[in-house]
Amino acid sequence: MITDVARVVRPARSNGGRIVRGLSGMVAGGLVALAIAVCVAQWLSSMSGRPGPGMATVAGHVAAALAAVGLQLAAERTLGRSAALASWSVLVLAAGVLWFGWWA
Repeated sequence: MITDVARVVRPARSNGGRIVRGLSGMVAGGLVALAIAVCVAQWLSSMSGRPGPGMATVAGHVAAALAAVGLQLAAERTLGRSAALASWSVLVLAAGVLWFGWWA
């Protein structure tokens, strides 16, 4: 009986929204892993006295990872256009990090 009430209160989400939210969740996790890898690379390079990625790169990756996690949380907790905008924002943010941090 409780599940019937939950169905009435919360409208069903579309499959397209689930796919985009799932993809953006994986991408947000990837950005977190990438930020951790860049932090470890900077730490290892500073310990050995060699040049590393640099603090600007580390700060950019950490800021992007934090923003992606925040946007993903917003996508999971909202419905409709707000959730779609947050999910797509994670994907655009990841594309920007890869473009400016790795390909350019």
